[in-house]
Amino acid sequence: MAKNDGQIVIKKYANRRLYNTGTSTYVTLDDLAEMVKRGEDFVVQDAKSGDDITHSVLTQIIFEQESKTGNTLLPISFLRQLISYYGDQMQMVVPSYLEHSMKAFAEQQSQMQEQMTKAFGETPLGKNFQLPMQMVEEQVRRNTELFQNAMKMFSPFSTPAAAEEKKKTESSDIEELKEQLRSLQVKLDSL
Repeated sequence: MAKNDGQIVIKKYANRRLYNTGTSTYVTLDDLAEMVKRGEDFVVQDAKSGDDITHSVLTQIIFEQESKTGNTLLPISFLRQLISYYGDQMQMVVPSYLEHSMKAFAEQQSQMQEQMTKAFGETPLGKNFQLPMQMVEEQVRRNTELFQNAMKMFSPFSTPAAAEEKKKTESSDIEELKEQLRSLQVKLDSL
């Protein structure tokens, strides 16, 4: 496979066709989405200029996935909040925060899968366990609250009294999260 520093090179031509130089075949956005799911590392280059256009192609894949399935991953409130950060002083912080949050979410999902495999062994339930919707929604709610609190920390209009109140709130939020984690661990142990 043709690679660029360990990455598969995908060329995008003016006619919008995508060419996988590793397999010498034309591919679709769906093919690239499957490559991402398999963990294959690739870079998309404009065939004429050689510019790296991976970001825009991955964004296009997300747009297509969101529009065709009906099961969206990005709620409208999240999209609005994300759009509001463009051109804002927080624009520099948001990408690393989102990357860290997704990594933490993936690690939590992996740990949950390991716990289910330990609890149920190599049964179909242990292998194909899907997190109960309530647990996922609760995790999303907590992550959203943490994100909002993190964004408030960078607010230039913060007063000393507001900062002190924020510390108290954050401390109680941390204690609440610790208690919720303990509760989840008890539930997992009982499984």
